[in-house]
Amino acid sequence: MTELATAGEHTGSPTAELSMQQAINRALERVLEEDRSTLVFGEDVGRLGGVFRVTDGLQRRFGEKRVFDTPLAESGIIGLAVGLAMNGWRPIPELQFDGFAYPAVDQIVNQMARMHYRTRGAAPMPITLRLPSFGGIQAPEHHGESLESLFAHVPGLKVAAPSNPADAYRLLVQSVRADDPVVYMEPKARYWERRPVELTESTDPIGVSRVVRPGRHATLVAWGAMVHRCLQVAELAAEDGVDLEVLDLRWLKPIDADGLAESVARTRRAVVVHEAPLTAGLGAEVSSLIQEHAFRDLAAPVQRVTGFDVPYPAGPLEPQYLPTIDRILMAVQRTLEF
Repeated sequence: MTELATAGEHTGSPTAELSMQQAINRALERVLEEDRSTLVFGEDVGRLGGVFRVTDGLQRRFGEKRVFDTPLAESGIIGLAVGLAMNGWRPIPELQFDGFAYPAVDQIVNQMARMHYRTRGAAPMPITLRLPSFGGIQAPEHHGESLESLFAHVPGLKVAAPSNPADAYRLLVQSVRADDPVVYMEPKARYWERRPVELTESTDPIGVSRVVRPGRHATLVAWGAMVHRCLQVAELAAEDGVDLEVLDLRWLKPIDADGLAESVARTRRAVVVHEAPLTAGLGAEVSSLIQEHAFRDLAAPVQRVTGFDVPYPAGPLEPQYLPTIDRILMAVQRTLEF
């Protein structure tokens, strides 16, 4: 079920003003402290602290045997993680950019996702694959992708995509403690957003969405950086008297079907927003779940605002590719016309 965002819901817990990058660093620090079987490794994550400095300082604190660099070989990184997990370790590998994950798909799909099933439960796979994801930083080609539908389609994987520093902290701690493999997709464009973060663990089970802005006239469903974009849209729509609810899905596998249905029951309309191309994107699955679980509540067809059916563009073309405020507002207008 959906978690409604409320102020002060974790009163009494330690709070710090952190960017998402810093919140993830704190989460890694916490899980490394509480379990000596936890390892952090990947391309430049040790002495350099990662290309986005997310792992900065962890090697100095925990040593080169627990936080270490690997060769630039994505399939080898995931293969190493699988072998470590089979031998009682709790690996947290990082691939530098989402576009670098393709060489590791064989290991992710055929080993990481299936080994627990293949061994009839004898070989748990407590792997959390950290993947700087999505666009918004105008990086070169292959440095921005939106691969959530690829990973969500694979049985055996869980997929998380936080949108803010607090969820980045809690969802990562939750992912590392899980005994199933999790693909943890970090929105690169939001790494530097700073917010108060209560350094407490999540009390929600895996797979719970979050209403970050209640509304009455339509629900905007998003994840990652697009949650912030939808909040911008909701602020602008409110100036014209349109009250939009924003639902942060947070978990892309499993998807919170009950939370989607509860939100649509309140607003009777839905617009799904994501960065990936339209065709066979995760928005199609979300739209289907809404219609299966809330068909009688819908007053209009579900709308989708997505990237285009082209390769994810590099650099200066990104603003033309990503869902814009205007495109989302136009979809809201279409659904309100029914």
